[in-house]
Amino acid sequence: MFVLAACSSSEAEENNDRDTEGSEKEVVEAESNDELTIYIVRHGKTMLNTTDRVQGWSDAVLTPAGEEVVTQAGIGLKDIDFQNAYSSDSGRAIQTAEIIMEENETSSELDLNTDERFREFNFGTYEGDLNETMWQDIADLQGITLEEFLENLEPETFSNSVAELDEGRDEEGLNWPAEDYDTITARLTEGLDELVEAEQGQEGSGNVLPVSHGLSISALLDTYFDDYEVPEGGLDNASVSVITYQNGEFQLDSVNDMSYVEEGKK
Repeated sequence: MFVLAACSSSEAEENNDRDTEGSEKEVVEAESNDELTIYIVRHGKTMLNTTDRVQGWSDAVLTPAGEEVVTQAGIGLKDIDFQNAYSSDSGRAIQTAEIIMEENETSSELDLNTDERFREFNFGTYEGDLNETMWQDIADLQGITLEEFLENLEPETFSNSVAELDEGRDEEGLNWPAEDYDTITARLTEGLDELVEAEQGQEGSGNVLPVSHGLSISALLDTYFDDYEVPEGGLDNASVSVITYQNGEFQLDSVNDMSYVEEGKK
């Protein structure tokens, strides 16, 4: 049985205040659910890419061709108003982000936030070695041919194999050990979740620019989206993959999009 009780004017005012506070809280919560559009860009081609060397936590500057394709991507993205920009703390990602920011004609007072969690996979003692050497070792470990390995390259199997092979190779313990897939995806998802938390409810366009690395972007997308498939040959340099976030849900809008580069060539 419900009892309807009368209240004094002061009590009514207090109730109205509480109702107002509740309404304000609901408004704030609604604002915090604004949509984010996250344009994830892979860095441009580097000198180590050109010499076909393993490049994870090791780093190299962009080649002239790498700078050119990133500039084209930046021109293609120039009309997108980014409220913030992020990159891994690797030089090639920072250089890529800075070029895109320089070409942007819409964003104002855009600063770059670097985050080590958006780094590429760490390949341990294979860093700087020839890619073919590492690939062949992985193929031998899995009991398949090099061709079969390259045709079915999956980030999880790839990274776990490198981590297994790397154990014991650094006898003096001077290097960072190669990362397994769980370690990699844990830092990547933590980084993206914190980015979303920081950008939600911010005044601005809701557009965010993170710059990362080919395998790391694929691992991130693979973690959030069950139907994600790595493009044949991997993500292209300066490609854009777009995800949106709203009401606690991520949606994959595009993968390995080179249309911004094509637009920048015109």
